[in-house]
Amino acid sequence: MAETIQIEPPFGQGVGYGIVIGLGAAFAIGMSLVSLFLSKYFAEKQDSEMFMTAKHSVKTGLTASAVVSSWTIAATLLSSTSYGYSYGVSGPFWYGAGASVQILLFSVAAIELKRKAPYAQTFLQIAKHRYGAPAHIVLSSYSLLYQIITTVSLLVGGSAVFSILTGVNRDALCFLFPIGVIIYTLCGGIKATFLTDWIHTVIIFIIMLLSAFVVYSTSSVIGSTDKMWELLTTATDLHPVAGNAEGSYLTMRSEQGGFIGLVFVGAGFAAAVDSQLFQKAIASDPAGTLGGYLLGGTSWFTIPFVLATTFGLTAAATEHLPSFPTYPHRMNDYEVASGLAMPYAALSVMGKGGAFAVLLMVFMAVTSAMSSETVATTALLTYNLYQSYINPKATGKQLLRFSNIIVPGFAIVASSIAVGMNHAGFSVSFLITISGILVDSAIVPMACTIMWSKQSKLAVIASPVISSACAILAWLLTARSTEGTITIATLSTNLPLVAGNMCSLCAPLVLTPLFTLIRSENYDFEKFKEVRPADDYDDGEIVRPTRTEAEIEVAMEAAHTHQEENEKILFRARKWAIYASIATTLIYLILWPIPMYATSYVFSKGFFKGWIVLVFLWAFFATMTITLLPIWESRDSLAKFFRYITSGKILKAGPKVLTMGVGEDGSDSSPEFVGGQTEKTSEKISTSKM
Repeated sequence: MAETIQIEPPFGQGVGYGIVIGLGAAFAIGMSLVSLFLSKYFAEKQDSEMFMTAKHSVKTGLTASAVVSSWTIAATLLSSTSYGYSYGVSGPFWYGAGASVQILLFSVAAIELKRKAPYAQTFLQIAKHRYGAPAHIVLSSYSLLYQIITTVSLLVGGSAVFSILTGVNRDALCFLFPIGVIIYTLCGGIKATFLTDWIHTVIIFIIMLLSAFVVYSTSSVIGSTDKMWELLTTATDLHPVAGNAEGSYLTMRSEQGGFIGLVFVGAGFAAAVDSQLFQKAIASDPAGTLGGYLLGGTSWFTIPFVLATTFGLTAAATEHLPSFPTYPHRMNDYEVASGLAMPYAALSVMGKGGAFAVLLMVFMAVTSAMSSETVATTALLTYNLYQSYINPKATGKQLLRFSNIIVPGFAIVASSIAVGMNHAGFSVSFLITISGILVDSAIVPMACTIMWSKQSKLAVIASPVISSACAILAWLLTARSTEGTITIATLSTNLPLVAGNMCSLCAPLVLTPLFTLIRSENYDFEKFKEVRPADDYDDGEIVRPTRTEAEIEVAMEAAHTHQEENEKILFRARKWAIYASIATTLIYLILWPIPMYATSYVFSKGFFKGWIVLVFLWAFFATMTITLLPIWESRDSLAKFFRYITSGKILKAGPKVLTMGVGEDGSDSSPEFVGGQTEKTSEKISTSKM
């Protein structure tokens, strides 16, 4: 695939460097100040537990925005738009549907993890506790591989768009993107990623909504659904889509669109291997886990569905018009694979302002998702390498110190790999679509770790490794048999990707029970509660409170009661999560698309208008949910914070900082014990931090 770009950069290099360095610095300084304020006014100590789990206190709204942000990578914006350009209305739908059902299904596993292992800091900790070192190493390797692929794809996709639109050196961008992320992650840990997730996601949603309004209501090039329909009809006459009903862009009957759905069912499940999703579940408040994942999954569907229906269809509709950047030529294969349909469509309809908005969205997607991946990788290496095999008796302070080394180290490694991928010619679409082939085989063993007591150690070790080998073989052989040769271009075609992804996802459904039957186990899930975080009192910075035997007995009883209440909440949430995930999976993958596919219906002008109305309704719902819900849930804390700022009074002990409402030694955080510390001790710590 020749690396040929048909346009000159519409912006100078100063714009590219200004966004990456300027906004990166702004977020780094802003989140560092937020962490300072939380420490100063709310007595939040950045120990290992706070750095990795945010004291299990994140509510529904921030959890939902974090889920959306975690799933929103550069490929979400760029590749989904390319599929809309290539296959019409079916591309955006199948991308969104194929990759969103996993979020809803994952909510069941997330709730089970919190219910059965309430004190765990990573999922892989409980895998080691159950199976021992060999299985733990296998699952850790799959999770780490996915985190590297995702982070590299972020840098490859982001650097490609910025380089093409601003002329900035791609190698330099790969190392510049992570700088701000490193700073605010070191300062704020996972809580900083939740807050930046929200800010970045809100910006993406606002730009998305404004772009849809411009394209479908105010643009002089399109400006209405009727004009879009007419332009797409003309595009069908000029270059019909192979495999679509009547060659139309306005139909759900699309063979290649259906393949895209299957590919992203696989690629979407690959994200569930990523330990950062479990990290978000661990950090969430028990009562907010279900709502956070369900709202997050429903809202995430909006991004590929709305963005690609806006920019992808715009690129297809205006490509034959003089306003399109490559006119009179069509986009070439390299431009399509690099996700340039989105910036080209923005230039066509909105000029440089639209292209600048695309740059902002890409920057937000890259840095936000990279922050999540950085914390997840840090947690993985800290707890599942350092604590598990290097220093099993590590204190909280030692774990935090090691984490602070991993954060910049991971950024350097990922940036170096991204530079190599750029020079080797790999596109963002290629990297994200092959991820399922490589790691999907770990999904079933990971799910069974917390859902099936009979699963054996042999199944966890052998099933994913054999399935991955079969999937890679299926991918390569299908490309060879259908395309005649094996190249990056032929491996990127849809049929080989479907074969590889489906083999990787489905093979463990057979192999895992088979290996378990050979040697089954009967694990007691109550043992998961033995997994506990490192003791931050061992650092010597926090004075362990002195308690009488009567106080300890009362505290233990309160902790037991609190845990029982959480069990009841999570058990009910699991039931509703199962119902909701089954219902939404049926709707997204069968009830909505299949009748439209089977009838080969080509949208009329009126039906297309109704389709766009649905797009706008979904966009409004998601934008309002992600933007306003976190603010509403945090209204009391925000009010207190501003009162402290305006009155000049500092609350030295701060509001109670709870670890799932449970203090040290499992005690409930009563008025005498704040986050496991006496109020006097908490005051001492807060004062020392100022």
